[in-house]
This record gives sequence, C-alpha cells and structure tokens, in this order.
Amino acid sequence: MTITQETPTRRRYPWPIEFYRSAVGKKWVMALTGVALLGYIAAHAIGNLKLYFGPEEINHYGEALRDLGGNLAPRTHLLWALRIGLLGAALLHVHAAYSLTYTNWKARGGRYRERDYSVVTYASRTMRLTGTVVLLFVFFHLADLTWGVAPAAPEEFFRGDVYSNLIASFERLPIAILYIVANIALGFHIFHGTWSLFQSLGYSHPRFNRWRKMLAAGLTAAIVLINLSYPIAVQTGILEI
Repeated sequence: MTITQETPTRRRYPWPIEFYRSAVGKKWVMALTGVALLGYIAAHAIGNLKLYFGPEEINHYGEALRDLGGNLAPRTHLLWALRIGLLGAALLHVHAAYSLTYTNWKARGGRYRERDYSVVTYASRTMRLTGTVVLLFVFFHLADLTWGVAPAAPEEFFRGDVYSNLIASFERLPIAILYIVANIALGFHIFHGTWSLFQSLGYSHPRFNRWRKMLAAGLTAAIVLINLSYPIAVQTGILEI
C-alpha cells in the first residue's frame, strides 16, 4: 500500500502583499519609494536655498511648512501626514533592499558577489554602505535641527528659528565635516539609485542608458552641491548670525 503525502498549500495573501513578496514586487517598491524619497530630498535642498535670502525668509519657510493646508487642516497635521508617509516609504525601501540582498546572498550559498549591473561603478558596489550611512545621518539630522536634542550645546536650540539653529550647528567644525561626508555618501546612493530604478521598472535599453546616466549625474550633482554649500558657507562666513 502506497501512502501519498499531500503537499501543503501555501497561504495566499491579498494581491498587494503577494506582489511585494516576489523579487519583481520588491524591486518595484524599492524603485517607487526611492522616487518618493528622492523627490523629498530635492525639494528639501531647494527649499533650504532660502537661507541665502536671510533669517526672515528661511524662518517663514519653516513656518509655512507647519501651516500646510492653511485653514483646511489643523496646524502641523498635513506636515505630520507627510512625515509619516516618508517614514513608511523609507521603511519599505530599507526592507525591500534588505530582502533582495538576503535573497541574492542565500541563492549564492552565502557568498557575496558583485551583481551583473549594466554599469558597474563604485556607487553600485557601496549601496549597502552608503544607505546605512544616510540612514544614520537622517537620525542625527533630525536630532540636531528638528528635535534639538543633539549632544552639543542643546541650550542654543530655539524652536522655530531655523536660521540661527543651522548656523549654530554648522559653526562647529566636526558637525560641518559630518554633514559634508554624509552628503557625499548620499550622492553615491542617489547616483546609483537613480540609474538603477529605471532598470527595476523595466525601462532599460542601450539607446536610453546614456540619458539615464546623465539624469543620475545631473540630479546627484545638483542636490549634493546645494547641500554641501550650507556647511561650507557657514564655515567661510558667508552665512552668519
């Protein structure tokens, strides 16, 4: 008498979850959340250019962000909705990246190997490292200029005074250097992330690749140069209280 053993059926989840569990789904999620985060980073860098127009302009800008929606929503509610959305995008981005890395590592029997990218660059080889640096930097940046709980001279933090808080922070040379190093790491991450997101979404062709690289390089240069200008301007006395 032959005993057949039934293969247990895998539990089926709703389509969005099933799609995300696949490698293709994770690549799409990582690409789309990357676009959302990149859009925020670009907007943040451009908005901070108001620093060069003086304390009143940048402080009014910060106040306007807290007052998003005007009379249509309670004060700071839309800002917090934006923050929560960005946090969700960041968590999904990190989880998708970790899951894909672990899956690739497991498929190779526990050995790391360079992926077969169309364009193999230093940026592509250091995505895990630069991603970790950027993540840690975000927490410090929030503690330093948003929450006001950075360890150095917290008594100099004045809530709502964006200009003075930034100057006080960047006047400290170690903090200025930290921001510069972190933004260079961000640049490597943005460059390869912008390049590879088209490939993740299925848009990859030799005739299109040159434009992908130009877009990645141009976007990276614009964001990094703007961000680097702030600590350098404070250290050189261009921006001062």
